[in-house]
Amino acid sequence: MSQAALGARQPAFSGVYPILYAFYDAKGRLDDGLMRLQVEKCIGAGAHGIAVLGLVTEVHKLDVNERRHLVEVVGRAIDGRVPYAVTVGEPSVQGQIEFSHMAQDNGASWLILQPPSIKGYSEAEDVKFLGQVADATQLPVAVQNNPVNLDVSLSNDSLLRLNERHANICMLKGEGPAIGLAELIKVSADRFGVFAGHGGKEYITNFLSGCVGLIPAPDALDFQIQLHALLINGKMAEAEALHAKLLPLILFMTQSVPNLLCYGKRLFAERIGINTLHARAPEIQPTEFGLAEIRRMSRDWGTL
Repeated sequence: MSQAALGARQPAFSGVYPILYAFYDAKGRLDDGLMRLQVEKCIGAGAHGIAVLGLVTEVHKLDVNERRHLVEVVGRAIDGRVPYAVTVGEPSVQGQIEFSHMAQDNGASWLILQPPSIKGYSEAEDVKFLGQVADATQLPVAVQNNPVNLDVSLSNDSLLRLNERHANICMLKGEGPAIGLAELIKVSADRFGVFAGHGGKEYITNFLSGCVGLIPAPDALDFQIQLHALLINGKMAEAEALHAKLLPLILFMTQSVPNLLCYGKRLFAERIGINTLHARAPEIQPTEFGLAEIRRMSRDWGTL
C-alpha cells in the first residue's frame, strides 16, 4: 500500500486511544477525581479517543458495580469531546447485553466485546455468543482478540464469519503478532477497522499492514500520538526514529500485565502529577533498580 493511500484512509474511528488505568483512594475504592484527571490529561495530550476496562484498567480486580461506576464516571468526564470505547467482558450473553446498553447510556461510541473466558467450547459457540450481543446493540462493535493474554481467542475465519453475519461487528482490537493481523486485514478486504495493541511495540508494522489505530496504556501517549501523525503523513524516517526511542521502555513495560501495572502506572502517575499511588492486591512490588530503569528510559519525556 502506498504512503498516499495510507494517508487517505479515513475510517470511522482511528488514531491513538489510551486505555485508562484504574486509580484508587486510600480506602481502596475507585478514585473518581483521579479518573477525571486522567481523562483531562489524555484529552489535553491530543488523544483521538479514550478506552476503558481492558487489562490495563485492572478489570480483573473490579466487581461489576465498580466497572459500571467507572464507565459512568469516565463517560461524564469525556462528555462527548472524543469517541469513547468500552470493553464488555461479562460472562453471559445477557450480562454483556445489559452492560452494553449501560455503556451506550453513558456515552460509549463503540464497544469492544471479549469472548467468554472459559476454555473448551467450540469457536462456533463463541461466534454465536458474540453475535447475539452484537445484535442487541446499534453501536459499532469490535472483538478483542488477544491470544497472548486472554484465555479464548478466535481464528481469522471466525472473525470474518462474525462480520458476515453481523454488520455492526466491523472493528477489531487485535493483539496478536503483527504478521497475523496483516493476514486478517488482507483477507478481510478492509471490512474491519483494526486497532493494534501490546503497547505499540510493532506499531509501524501494524500501521503498514493496514491497522487504523493503537490502544496502548497512556504512559507514552503524547509520543505515540506523534508517531501516528508521522505515519499518516508518510514521514517514515522520523516515525522509525521516534519508535526506536520508545521501544526499550515499551518492551520493559509489556513483559507482563502485572509488570505494566507496577511500573507503567507509576510512570504515568508521575507524568500527570500524581504523587501517591494506592494499589489493589494482588500486585508486584517495584524494585529500586526497576524504578531507576524506567526513569532512565524516560528521562527526557517530561510531563504529560
